[in-house]
Amino acid sequence: MLKFNALIPELSVSNIEKSLHFYLNILSFNLEYERKENKFAFLSLEESQIMIEERNGNWETGDLVYPYGRGINLQMATNNIDELYRNIVRNNYPIKIEIQENWYRAANKLVGQKEFLVLDPDGYLLRFAQSIGEKEDTVEK
Repeated sequence: MLKFNALIPELSVSNIEKSLHFYLNILSFNLEYERKENKFAFLSLEESQIMIEERNGNWETGDLVYPYGRGINLQMATNNIDELYRNIVRNNYPIKIEIQENWYRAANKLVGQKEFLVLDPDGYLLRFAQSIGEKEDTVEK
């Protein structure tokens, strides 16, 4: 039985087939289920879940122009970021920010992750990240 996350973003897409190709074939998401008659799909990648649905006017709160999702990036944790990154490169898909290690302050620790960013076909900014551990924050505040 599929366990649904407490928060599952649903992305309006311009072309469901183009988006399915990107998510399934380039990013290696799993298709959990779809409603073809509604041009809707529920997708997962490890612990991340998203829904995509071809635009139908039901969920739009304003004009949708490329790039969709301005001002938000969707971070998705992965256990094999290098393989995911190589697959994107192999498919000649453009990468917004190349793979790199970053450390972020969280209380009195630094939390590290290897990450890269890519835009989906409609311009949603996706950040894929893999944990590289924690360390003490030595910067004086």
